[in-house]
Amino acid sequence: MRFINLHTHSDSNDDLVLEVVNQYPWEFDDEIAKYSIGVHPWYIDEDRLISDLKCIEVKLNLTECLALGECGLDKRIEIPLDKQVQVFKSQIELVKKTSKPVIIHCVSAFQEMIAIKKEMQIKNPMIIHGFSKNSQVAKSLLDNGFYLSFGKYLLRNPELALVFKNIPNDRFFLETDTIEEGIIEVYERASIIKNIHIEELKKNVANNFSSVFKQ
Repeated sequence: MRFINLHTHSDSNDDLVLEVVNQYPWEFDDEIAKYSIGVHPWYIDEDRLISDLKCIEVKLNLTECLALGECGLDKRIEIPLDKQVQVFKSQIELVKKTSKPVIIHCVSAFQEMIAIKKEMQIKNPMIIHGFSKNSQVAKSLLDNGFYLSFGKYLLRNPELALVFKNIPNDRFFLETDTIEEGIIEVYERASIIKNIHIEELKKNVANNFSSVFKQ
């Protein structure tokens, strides 16, 4: 059974790993076998937004495209939040035509994200990637139907261990994002925290992936 990397920015071409490689419309690489595609809030560009959205719409209909994202909201950047919300909602309208999940970048805007999910009545699975917050935030997201993906901060922040330990086994994923460590190291850390064998953890994540991604 392969390791599953929910979100990475580099294609390792490792046969032991199923990777969802993050792609941007303006630098799309058709050599990548499995990917997500979206407009990250950091990189919103009005001059190419129409073409970016058109590219996303086309790619979402391809089997190689597993998800929308990463996309989302970030209150710590200079791009106005209302513009970010507009671009995020535009992408959600596209993915709602499919059953594909959404991989979400969310910084200091979790209540806004929950509100948008309710307002737009989003049925597509929504995954907060790179989760690093406390149990209260985790519970709020889980209660509202989100999945959580853990990676860098599971390795870097010891306090996150207790949060991760209490996440239901059917609601989480593991990822590397941009860290130097590989996905196996993330799984090793996660298996220690969950106190389960790494093969059981792999099966657990694979079941979640099959359920959410229909793979």
